[in-house]
Amino acid sequence: MSEYTITVDNLTKRFGDFTAVDHVSFRVKQGEVYGWLGPNGAGKTTTIRMLLGLLKISEGSARVLGYDPSTEAKTMQARVGYMSQLFTLYNDLTARENIRFYGLAYGLPRDELQQRQAEILEMAGLVGRENTLTSNLSGGWKQRLALGCAIVHKPKVVFLDEPTAGVDPISRRDFWGLIYAMAKKGVTVMVTTHYMDEAELCQRVGFISQGRLVALDTPAQLKETQMRGQVLEINTPDPDRAMRVLKQAQASGRLPFDEVALYGAQIHAVVPDAEAFKQPVHALLEDAGVGVQTIEWIAPTLEDVFISAVK
Repeated sequence: MSEYTITVDNLTKRFGDFTAVDHVSFRVKQGEVYGWLGPNGAGKTTTIRMLLGLLKISEGSARVLGYDPSTEAKTMQARVGYMSQLFTLYNDLTARENIRFYGLAYGLPRDELQQRQAEILEMAGLVGRENTLTSNLSGGWKQRLALGCAIVHKPKVVFLDEPTAGVDPISRRDFWGLIYAMAKKGVTVMVTTHYMDEAELCQRVGFISQGRLVALDTPAQLKETQMRGQVLEINTPDPDRAMRVLKQAQASGRLPFDEVALYGAQIHAVVPDAEAFKQPVHALLEDAGVGVQTIEWIAPTLEDVFISAVK
């Protein structure tokens, strides 16, 4: 038996002349939390739908638990879980009724379904709210309930497509606790996201942009191998004006910035050598009348690395 629960070779999806996923290849091991990071329209959802057998593969091949989703989708789908971008719950059913509906859809026997209902309500923190209409649950509870419904049949592989979009940070963190609890039991999890902090929580991350896999490794290794240049973090009381000055210097070639971006109240400027360019950057801003509080060489964030790899 292969050590990989998901294998993908040159996976490609075309819609007419448009290539949504372009010859993507990767492997995911049992019990691994694998992240698929990219902006909207990058090809994340299309990849998952091909792996689930919901979209026809244009070129290449894939195996999930050894099954070919192109020809064995029905058999495979009984062994995998899927939580889509949009909550797939019935708002006019209670939490308990949603779990029961999905359990029956997966063919669970009555005794097993009753046990799974109790387990999922406990996992989702819904004990005491099991008879509440789903429409009256908060976003965080809906999210955990949707995950419970996706794994009611105890799948070996779970696909989570941007499962925390629009959910508050505390609920997102709780949700990731549930993901790792599944992984510790040997469940393979493939999760798509455009949140950099969530990508940091994955054991390995694939960067996808315009349908292409541009980098794949652990978050730490991606920071070591995929970052072109070094990052200067600039603190200034006038970041908007500072950005205009730095962008002008970048456009004119006065300073060799690979990237200049605003991160909250700070600016990240990517230069070939942080120590060598710290003073020239400071002088550039001071000459333009922009005060500088601090300018320091920092380790790149995963967002810095993603932008570098995509460019």
